[in-house]
Amino acid sequence: MSEYLILIYGDEKSYANADQDTIESILAAHRAFGQKYAAAIKGANALWGTDTATSISADGTVTDGPFAETKEALGGYYLVDAANLDEAIAIAREVPGSFGGVEVRPVRVYD
Repeated sequence: MSEYLILIYGDEKSYANADQDTIESILAAHRAFGQKYAAAIKGANALWGTDTATSISADGTVTDGPFAETKEALGGYYLVDAANLDEAIAIAREVPGSFGGVEVRPVRVYD
């Protein structure tokens, strides 16, 4: 088994403008996803918005906000254990994400 990080991207403005029923529906979908894949999920968190981000450049400069302005921002992640990339992708296809998409990346392990 290998670990894969499923990065969840979404349009923060759409979340901010969503009504309470939509937000509750998304949260319920994430709870159901978490229960369905409980054996594979090794960690998961939602992130605060990009307005709370602090970026540090290679030269050590600290600035408020993310490095780049994008429509879709990183909003959370799932760390999953999967047999291979195909299995990780199958899991990632079911991640709730009404306002964006996901990215799957293998976790690099150093000996």
